[in-house]
Amino acid sequence: MLWLLAGFFAVVLILLYFYGTRTFSYWAKRGVKHDAPVPFFGTAKRHFLQQISIPDIYHEMYQKYPSERFVGYYHMTTPMLILRDPELVKHLLVSDFNHFSSRNLFPLDKHPEPLLTNLVTCEGDLWKLLRQRMTPAYSTGKLKAMFPLIVARAEKLQRVAAEAAASGAEVDVRDLMARYTTDFIGACGFGIDTDSLNDKNSMFRWLGQRIFRQERRDMIIAILKYAMPSLMTSFNFFAPEIEKIMKKLVKTIMTERNYKNSGRNDFIDSLLDLKEKGKMIGESVVHQKADGTPCLAEIEMDEDIMMAQVFVFFAAGFETSSAVTSYTLHELAHHPDHQRRCQKEIDAVLARYDNKLSYDAVKEMKFLEMCFREGMRLFPSVPSLQRMCVKPYTIPGTDVTIDPGVNIIVPVKSLHMDPQYFQDPEEFRPERFHPDNVSAIDKYTYLPFGTGPRACIGERLGYMQSLAGLAALLSHFNVAPSISTRRKLILDTKVVVVQSVKGGLPLALTARKKTQ
Repeated sequence: MLWLLAGFFAVVLILLYFYGTRTFSYWAKRGVKHDAPVPFFGTAKRHFLQQISIPDIYHEMYQKYPSERFVGYYHMTTPMLILRDPELVKHLLVSDFNHFSSRNLFPLDKHPEPLLTNLVTCEGDLWKLLRQRMTPAYSTGKLKAMFPLIVARAEKLQRVAAEAAASGAEVDVRDLMARYTTDFIGACGFGIDTDSLNDKNSMFRWLGQRIFRQERRDMIIAILKYAMPSLMTSFNFFAPEIEKIMKKLVKTIMTERNYKNSGRNDFIDSLLDLKEKGKMIGESVVHQKADGTPCLAEIEMDEDIMMAQVFVFFAAGFETSSAVTSYTLHELAHHPDHQRRCQKEIDAVLARYDNKLSYDAVKEMKFLEMCFREGMRLFPSVPSLQRMCVKPYTIPGTDVTIDPGVNIIVPVKSLHMDPQYFQDPEEFRPERFHPDNVSAIDKYTYLPFGTGPRACIGERLGYMQSLAGLAALLSHFNVAPSISTRRKLILDTKVVVVQSVKGGLPLALTARKKTQ
């Protein structure tokens, strides 16, 4: 009897092994260089065990094969291709977009969890129709209408920073700027005062941290969903409490507004306007008629889809901007000459605007913008872009053909740090982005907001709130390294999708003297 049982388990183990290695000849058959994968985990084992961050893994692969235009990788059993050639990046994101219209950040089934129907992670017709409908929400007029909300939060940022500077204690600028952007996104997204600047433990601050932090529950669910997606449809990538809070929040606000524009000029008002227009209708990117012309797609903008848009507006809006603004402050703390030049420019511009922040004033702060753009080069908040092949594709200049379902990675961080494209890439040099120099930068080697049809829709909003926050802080304070400041930062391996620094970014904050 024991030998039968042992034989049964042996068969099960053999079947599991073959299931967990079934795709591992994919790159070898195509002559694509890659590291040896391990069963089930592929070459992503250290990521899933939270031993290394995803951008660091991609960067390792990028550097390991310097003579290759692309490198093979296995995200568990899914074949992935890491691009090293800007020309191929152009094909992927722009020229051959119809082959790579899917992001596939999370494996989606026919009924994805509600939060994944947001503009960033949704696919196919829903993505196209949402993108068309939502683009006007980020127009110049809309952004200018939001700017007073930024000013109010920037002034509160100054008051909170003044209290911290007066105490003489170190200030974690990563947390400080996250609280500022959380308050702004709360105001222009939900039309409410989240008060995260005054309350470090506010519900919104907790929510913002929880969205990107992968706890043990999230790690186990992610492993199982990638390994056995058809058996895990009842489990969500995002923790249940995140969806519960977002659903309750959006439902409450919309009910209070009677599902009509309230005149607050916030993001929920924009969504309510879009809902009032009725069904989203347009040409399908998925279905075609017999003659090859696209079918007509119709999708109702229901409450779940609206909730998902509010969710991603909040998550992406606060996290990406706060990561880069705090890193820019970190670099300015180590480059006091650049900091003084920023402050001189800010003082001069504000003097022309009655010492008040405004949309037009911030647009004039050119050197500050150069510093911010260099900060994004050194520390892109989204360190990689992902697309999935949706129809067979032969990589230009090769005989390598990839199949639908293969994921392609653009290692943004690695391109930004490649000395082929940026001389002395480790150095903080804002002059790289001087108007006289910027034309020499290949747009496919500098991608903090992506590019092409799926580029970040909120790029201008990100610039606006980030530069305003930096200007508000630097106009009143100096930043400098403090006792706990690390020059070389360590990435937090528990944070996914975006880059986050382990231990925050502590700096010394001191009030500027009137004579400066």
